Amino acid sequence: MISQTMQDAINEQINKEMFSSYLYLSMAAYFENTGLPGAAKWMYVQSGEENEHAMKLFHYLVDRGGKVALKAIATPQAEWAGPMAAFVEVYAHEQLVTKSIHDLYEVALAEKDYATQVLLQWFISEQVEEEKNAAEIVDSMKRIEAHETAVLQLDHRLGKRGND
Repeated sequence: MISQTMQDAINEQINKEMFSSYLYLSMAAYFENTGLPGAAKWMYVQSGEENEHAMKLFHYLVDRGGKVALKAIATPQAEWAGPMAAFVEVYAHEQLVTKSIHDLYEVALAEKDYATQVLLQWFISEQVEEEKNAAEIVDSMKRIEAHETAVLQLDHRLGKRGND
């Protein structure tokens, strides 16, 4: 059985992961509306991954005999100043998620919940990849920000995500 403290913390993280999915879905809509279907596809894939992360926590909580308590998902932003601003937000958001996962790990340590610590190792590794991917896109955007054709080339590359 999982402790109430751990259960509450995991439920909070489920909500954060679902918000992340919702945020990236909103960004996909933004990119669709601005004529960047590759960036939209990248965001669709990202949204799906965040949903999978929430469901991984959801099922883990159920498997441990805990109670899932879903909460309202905050409304995400719908407009950005441009592609760079959106991807800068992706990077900043992933850094917040990383902090949240680390905080959750601290709860698992305090609760001496070894099973949750093992689960969270996967999330910690995943966040390294998430931050790296976002940072690389921001770095690419910085290099090409003034060149509209280059943005379209990057959009084409982003559209290949999930086809690997």
